[in-house]
Amino acid sequence: MALEDLIGEMQSKADQLKELHHTVLFDLGDDGKILLDATGDEVKIIPNPDNEDAETTLALSADNMVKLINGDLNPMVAFTLGKLKVFGSKGIALKLSSLLDK
Repeated sequence: MALEDLIGEMQSKADQLKELHHTVLFDLGDDGKILLDATGDEVKIIPNPDNEDAETTLALSADNMVKLINGDLNPMVAFTLGKLKVFGSKGIALKLSSLLDK
């Protein structure tokens, strides 16, 4: 799935993501990076950002990200199986997980 498609999927969940109130960088390896900034009034989703500073970084494949967004892959299972790596605040990653479950 192209980066633009992933961003579209994330934007469709913007109402839920607004409640995060943190920054998360999704590192998709060769497919690029997406910065989710939910610290302001509006959710900002930035492809391949110049500034990659985020409170939490999630490293996973683009395919697994689609599965996570759509609820087809449990984040805890993905983490346990090594399909998802979390750098930074694990609490923010758990909060993001709970928001996507809504």
